[in-house]
Amino acid sequence: MNDDTQRGLHPRPAPVRLLLGGGEEPDPRFTLANERTYLAWIRTALALLGGAIALESFAVGVFSAAQRTLLVIGLLLLSAVLSIGACWRWLSIERALRQSAPLPVPLLVPVLSVGTIAGAALTLRWLLP
Repeated sequence: MNDDTQRGLHPRPAPVRLLLGGGEEPDPRFTLANERTYLAWIRTALALLGGAIALESFAVGVFSAAQRTLLVIGLLLLSAVLSIGACWRWLSIERALRQSAPLPVPLLVPVLSVGTIAGAALTLRWLLP
């Protein structure tokens, strides 16, 4: 019987242990904070997805078809990158917590910033004479 079984904890399945890497179970507060941050990134990705749908549905008279398509594809790609990046970041932080390692640098922040600036610049260029 190992320590986890003696304390009443059930061992994690092998695929989960492989995914999370080795190390100790972190304080649940840190794991839950990591999960809340992941969910915030996912909400942002969903907002971008909703923006793409709204742009395609309601901006027919505002932008040309080519401009609208470019903006919609940009929003959809940014949403997808953010979703994948959020999952990767959650996993990286969870592994770092378990191994008492330094937390990884948040690469999603510059990606989101550059994508937002590019979309805003294109929109202003097309809307202003």
